[in-house]
Amino acid sequence: MWNPWHGCHKKSAGCLNCYVYFLDGRRDKDANVVTRSKTNFYLPLAKDRTGKYKISGRKEIPTCFTSDFFIEEADEWRKEAWQIIRSRSDLNFLICTKRIERFNGCIPSDWGDGYDNVSVAVSCENRQAADARMPIFTGIKAKRKYVFVAPILEYVDLTAYLSAGAFDMVSVGGESYRNARECNFDWVKRIKADCDRYNVKFDFHQTGSNFIKDGKRYYIKHADEYSQARKGMELLNALTEPQNDE
Repeated sequence: MWNPWHGCHKKSAGCLNCYVYFLDGRRDKDANVVTRSKTNFYLPLAKDRTGKYKISGRKEIPTCFTSDFFIEEADEWRKEAWQIIRSRSDLNFLICTKRIERFNGCIPSDWGDGYDNVSVAVSCENRQAADARMPIFTGIKAKRKYVFVAPILEYVDLTAYLSAGAFDMVSVGGESYRNARECNFDWVKRIKADCDRYNVKFDFHQTGSNFIKDGKRYYIKHADEYSQARKGMELLNALTEPQNDE
């Protein structure tokens, strides 16, 4: 993970129990203050004693996941961050945002149809967020476009965009830590079925701490949320695999 800056401002319903605010609060730090990282800004350029990059071989580097890459305070730092991304063409950077309306004003002049090594994702935690962000997101230029329904707060109908081939993947995740709102597996299954119908890649990356499956509530340790989601994906894939008649 690469976090060139840290801190954010709550923007929509998905931000209510933001994990950055929760973790910063435990350290008596104000997550509402956006600061450039003193130790991590140049992390993708860091090398070991042999002169090799310390970060290599990663499929995708989550970028700015303790802030928002397009937050206003970062306007003065973003140009240099883009230069770092451009120079590490061997890495793929994953940028997820709730501020997709700022995208076109924040990309570099040589962006064109997008950098080959950048995936852009928009977060749509509920129908209201999807209605506001998806029309903008479908119009941006990027080589890979993902939708994160995270933290999922209800079933989100994306079929109008799925049918149009507007993006490459949908990834669903629940909310973590104290006061986490529920992630209902029925919502996950419905979104997976929608993606299957239109042949769009789907991933269930995180159950969240408050998970409901078959009407039963499970309180899951944060450390186990990702492994339990993988089990959920295995179940979803098994449900959609063609059955052999014998």
